[in-house]
Amino acid sequence: MLTFGALSFAAPWLLAGLLALPVIWLLIRITPPAPRSVTFPAIRLLYGLQSPEETPDRTPWWLLLLRLLFAALVILALAKPLIGARQELGGSGPVVIVVDNGWAAAPGWSDRKAAALDLVERAERAGRPVALFPTAVSDTAAIERGGLMAPDDARTFINGLAPQPWPTAPAIAAERIAAAPLGAPDAASIFWLADGVQDADDPVLSARLAGFGSLVVYEGGESPLSLSARIGERNALTARLTRLNAGAEEIVNVRAVATDGRVLTRAVATFAEGEPVAETVVELPLELRNELARLELQDRPGAAAVALLDESFRRRPVGLVAGSGFQDSQPLLEEMFYLDRALAPFSEVSRGPLEDLLKRDISVIALPDTGLMPASEKGLLNDWVAAGGTLIRFAGPRLAAASLENRGLGESELLPVLLRGGDRSLGGVLSWNSPAALAPFEGETPFADLPDYDNVLIYKQVLAEPSIALADRTWARLADGTPIVTAMARGDGRIVLFHTTANTDWSDLSLSGAFVEMLRRIVAVSAGVGEAAHGGTVPALETLNGFGQIGAPPASARPMALGAGAVPAIGPDHPPGYYGSELSRTAVNLGPGAADMVPLAQLPDGSLTASYGGGDELDLAPWGLTAAALLLLVDFIITLVMRGLVPGVGNARRGATAAAVMLAVLLSPGLTGKASAQTDSTMSEQERWVMRAALDTRLAYVITGDREVDEISRSGLSSLSEILNRRTAVEPLEPMAVDIEVDELSLFPLLYWPITAAQTALTPNGEARLNLYMRNGGTIFFDTRDRIDASPGGAGPGLQRLRSLTRNLDIPVLAPVPENHVLTRTFYLLDSFPGRYEGGRVYVEQGRGNTGSEVSPVIIGSHDWAGAWARSEDGFYRFPVVPGGELQREMAFRSGVNLVMYMLTGNYKADQVHVPAILERLGQ
Repeated sequence: MLTFGALSFAAPWLLAGLLALPVIWLLIRITPPAPRSVTFPAIRLLYGLQSPEETPDRTPWWLLLLRLLFAALVILALAKPLIGARQELGGSGPVVIVVDNGWAAAPGWSDRKAAALDLVERAERAGRPVALFPTAVSDTAAIERGGLMAPDDARTFINGLAPQPWPTAPAIAAERIAAAPLGAPDAASIFWLADGVQDADDPVLSARLAGFGSLVVYEGGESPLSLSARIGERNALTARLTRLNAGAEEIVNVRAVATDGRVLTRAVATFAEGEPVAETVVELPLELRNELARLELQDRPGAAAVALLDESFRRRPVGLVAGSGFQDSQPLLEEMFYLDRALAPFSEVSRGPLEDLLKRDISVIALPDTGLMPASEKGLLNDWVAAGGTLIRFAGPRLAAASLENRGLGESELLPVLLRGGDRSLGGVLSWNSPAALAPFEGETPFADLPDYDNVLIYKQVLAEPSIALADRTWARLADGTPIVTAMARGDGRIVLFHTTANTDWSDLSLSGAFVEMLRRIVAVSAGVGEAAHGGTVPALETLNGFGQIGAPPASARPMALGAGAVPAIGPDHPPGYYGSELSRTAVNLGPGAADMVPLAQLPDGSLTASYGGGDELDLAPWGLTAAALLLLVDFIITLVMRGLVPGVGNARRGATAAAVMLAVLLSPGLTGKASAQTDSTMSEQERWVMRAALDTRLAYVITGDREVDEISRSGLSSLSEILNRRTAVEPLEPMAVDIEVDELSLFPLLYWPITAAQTALTPNGEARLNLYMRNGGTIFFDTRDRIDASPGGAGPGLQRLRSLTRNLDIPVLAPVPENHVLTRTFYLLDSFPGRYEGGRVYVEQGRGNTGSEVSPVIIGSHDWAGAWARSEDGFYRFPVVPGGELQREMAFRSGVNLVMYMLTGNYKADQVHVPAILERLGQ
């Protein structure tokens, strides 16, 4: 290799071709250019018979220089010029490359692959063989083992090499290196492409590598992360992340993925500075819990970055006790009808006699008002509850009558509290003169986060026997403090009693959303039932590869013995994945074991270190050949011009002019871009922002300070803009973020403002700007993003924060959107405005709105519309829409279209609504 400073030539002998340039110059000089064809009349021969002295025509000097430059570029390119060439390898024997290709190598695999290919290239220049040894190997599995090979074969081997979803085996790799015919150890050059994770057998490999003449250890690169999942408190799905190096604060996104590859939701985990572990709760509606297949770290490839979920993570089967099918009875009068309708959206419901249900894997049993139970069934039910089951029982006339006939049956009848009877009307049942309402949910119970349902009325109930423990067992009360739902632990299980019926005989609870939400939370806190493979030896169904992608198991996979608490170590014989059968599968994950990783601590004595991706070589040969090809093209065009084959151009001077113009175009392709950049640089950043907002129609959102929420707002409004472009005459461009305190608000007719708990309070300047914006016809769309009604009496955290933020804003009197409001028919005919959630109301200014535009200056809702509209980078919707699914998402887009049209058209659309009244007045 020949080196001139930073420039090197890998084939310097080819530079001898430059000595031929004078010969080429001489040949081109003595060779006249091709004659030109000239068309002229025959009489032209008679003109100027005495010819002046003539000299032979020769190739112009500038064209000669152009052709010499072409020849020089070809010679220099063939000599393989390099900038920043690596130093030549020491030694004279084979170049030994040891590659860590275990699970920890996946995040920075591209860097390791590039480093290995670079070493092969350097070995080929030096004319030395290559020995490749991966470390994620096994004595039994038929996987790539490497060995001594030619550089071309080494490239093929490296391109086919991939990280494996199991740990490395340094001891086995050391044995294979020792058995390879590498010649004298001092003559070899050895390179260890380490993954940075310490293995118990690393000292064995280090001792073997220390016997070679020169050892270079590559370190650094992207550090691996591990992920594991567990069910935490209140049935919350918790993701636990572990990183190799506890450094600065780091934010990682966790994706919840369905079986069909859809991203159901995302969660954000934050590693605190100096902390190696982070946890986050993956919030997912219970309707979608059964669709969840795995958790994975976004943009972090690797088998350890995926947590597969089996049935034990999501199934909550519910059994309804029925002597016969209720479909044949009067459905609107049967308790089974209301229980089935309330439980079906979020659980797997089975129906049948109690004995049949107890033979299945059931997590929850719902028992309507049945009265006395046979002794055999009571015993079976007692045992089932004690083993971890959850029993939901409902009171009614039969249970009240049975309690009167059997004093003291209490716990023997699986009631959490005793019944009071005899001195009450209707035999132990309290009958209210006026219905009693539900009290707000309080205390540490599963119902604690439910909104108020003061519209639910109770007409009759079974009373609870007063006791010291009654207060701790009460989950819900009436407005006068009377318990209406009580619960009691029994062994590992729980019994929950509703002190009223499951139908409408004693209350209208079963007709309300409170009934569904209360049952949802009881099911959620029950013990899950998994159909995992229990015991025996089971085959692999699907396994993860080294990048965390699931697929068919490799040929090396063997059946795994499960049970007795012993799970075989993950390796080539047992890669991570699903084991069992299609009806009974168990998830075997790498993450829990990988969480114990520690950094590589000790390197072999006398070894050198190198970094991945450092000091890359720049090969100038492609650039030189490209420049030579362009010069050849220029020479061809100039030759056509000089021979008169281009109409209108016919002499050497014009040919030289054409050459100069073409060279200028080729050598300065960025001239126009630079001029544009200079023009843009004369404008400030704020001026460019104003120009973007003023010249085009754009939707806008308020910056909240929460990066995740702001990104959802941007993505959601971007999707809504696409819908508006496709379906309406409105053609908005990408939405813009607005800072209330700084940016010009009057450029946007609508501001979408999602409310967050972290939103800072408004300054007096911000309040004044917002008041002026609303007085001048602007509209602020406040989205509290609560899953409850955003009415003034609501108690959601978003609404509470909104109240504190807008305390000093000039907000008019608000009312729910009336049935014939213009907002319901500006484009689509709507009767509700769902978003990611539904069920709440949307509030606008009472009356006809702003006197000038008849548009309400404030709109308040709670349905998280941006969450329903937002898409991820891969084009999928970021969040599920509940409970209506994709039909509800379509209605959310229609709500957004109506909102934008209402905001833009003002009193024009309002007049369309009032056309009948206007025509009536004109007629008078």
